[in-house]
Order: sequence, then C-alpha cells, then structure tokens
Amino acid sequence: MQVKTFTNKKFVASVATLCCLLWGSAYPSVKSGYILFNIGASDVSSKIVFAGYRFTLAGLLLLILAKAFGQNLFAFSRKSFSRLLMLGIIQTTLQYIFFYIGLANTTGVKGSIMNSMGTFFSVFLAHYLYKNDKLSIQKITGCIIGFIGVMIVNFSTDLINFSFNFKGEGFVIISSFMFSVAAIYGKKLTQSMDVMLVTGYSLFMGGVFLILLGTSFGGRVYNFTLSSSLLLGYMILISSVAFTLWSLLLKYNKVGLVSVFSFLTPIFGAILSAVFLGENILEIKNVFALMLVCFGIWMVNKEKNITES
Repeated sequence: MQVKTFTNKKFVASVATLCCLLWGSAYPSVKSGYILFNIGASDVSSKIVFAGYRFTLAGLLLLILAKAFGQNLFAFSRKSFSRLLMLGIIQTTLQYIFFYIGLANTTGVKGSIMNSMGTFFSVFLAHYLYKNDKLSIQKITGCIIGFIGVMIVNFSTDLINFSFNFKGEGFVIISSFMFSVAAIYGKKLTQSMDVMLVTGYSLFMGGVFLILLGTSFGGRVYNFTLSSSLLLGYMILISSVAFTLWSLLLKYNKVGLVSVFSFLTPIFGAILSAVFLGENILEIKNVFALMLVCFGIWMVNKEKNITES
C-alpha cells in the first residue's frame, strides 16, 4: 500500500480499531488457551512455552510473507541485528513472560484494564526522550485520572478492601511498561528497516527465547486438538497482524493520532472477557474504572498539536 493510504484518517481509524480489537481478544484467548492445552495455574514454565510457540510461529509467518514480497531477509548489518535482538527480548520475551504469568493470576476484565497503563507509561517516556513531546497539565491530569481508575478496579465491590496480587496485576503492569519501551524503540528501527522484517524478527527471536527458557524449566505444551490448534492459530494472527499494522501506522503518522485509539483495547478486552469467560463486567466499580481509564487516555491524547520526532 502507498504512504497516502496509511495517512488517510478514515483508514487510520479503521486499522487502529482493528488492532485494539485483536489485542483486546488476547485476554480471553490466553486464558482459554490454558484450559484447552491443560496448562495448570501453577505451571509457569508451560505458560512460557505456550507464549513461545505463539510468537515464534507469528514471526516466522511474517518473515515468509516478507520474503514472498521480495524482501531480503538478511540485508542488515550486525548492529541492526543486535538492535532487532534487543527489541525481540524487550517486546516479546520480557513483555510476555510478565503478561502470561500475570494474566494467569488475575481476571481477563481486570487484566485488560490494568494493561492500559501502557499508554500512560508512553507519555512519561516520551517526555524524556523527545524534545517536542513534553508533559503538559492536560497530560498529567489524564494520567492521574487513568491511574485512579486502575486503583479502583483493585478494590472489592464495596470499595473497602484493596486487592492487589503482584504476580497478577503487578506483572500485567510490568508487561505494559515493556510494551511502551518496545514501541518507542521499535519506532526508531522502522525508520530505516522494513516494518514487516522488524516485527517478524522481533517476534521470532523473542519467541525462541521463550521456548528455550520454558523448556529448560520443564515446561511443555501438548493436547493439540482441533479446538486448541485453531485457538493457537488465531493467537498467531493476533500477533502478526496487529503488531505489523500498528507499527505501520506509527511509522507514517504522529504517535498521538494513533495512540488515541488505545482506549478501545481495555473496552474490547473487558467485554470479550465477560462474553467468553463469563466474567462479571457489570459491577459498578468495573464500569466506573473503565470509564476513568478511557477518559484519562483520551485526555492524554486530546491535544491540538501533538508532534513526535
């Protein structure tokens, strides 16, 4: 597609919404995968192997497609390779070690809301990395409102007892931080390298590390039935399609124009978790927390002149 296509506002809105829908569906997909592949709640090593299969195959799919489109898979320097390796470790290995373990120890609804912290992390990181993307009163206010929403979701229904599991909600927050770091680091790489290659290598190499790490601790994934295989195939598409499209949008557009759609991810995640996992999204505190998080993200991105170097 031409650059004009990726800068068309209607196209950007449609593709960004699709990416958020795919990422939102990852919450019930991962938890359903644990059930279909018979991965126990305490079997951390098998969860890591499960993640490794997903991302290795997603990366391999993208590299095959890149080759089919005429890309030279090895046309980069040693320095570029080391950067790709670093991106793979941050974006795939570290991010999803925390995400998979964290999601196993919390609900899909709660996890989707907690993971929205990534938007706020990006705002603070951009303040220190980009001269023309500094914090403003509006951005700070939006972050505070969003953080309040994240805090509310950790209270009980009566808003008296606070419940926070570091290996659950804490790991999901760490995962969202890794995503923010990887997004900024990956944006720089895509300025000089093909997006599909960058995404493919980062997913593939990061996925291989996950498999090696998980199997070294005795992890294994079995029970490949039609249902479990179809689910894994869908999760592979989530990774390959969403990451590639999002990276393309970031490459050709201002970050603010794209990231404003991020508020859709916790909405899709919460709704889909409620539908497919039978989790309760209709608790007043969940609805209120979701509204605050979305409003906070909207405030962060709703600035008249958002620029990015």
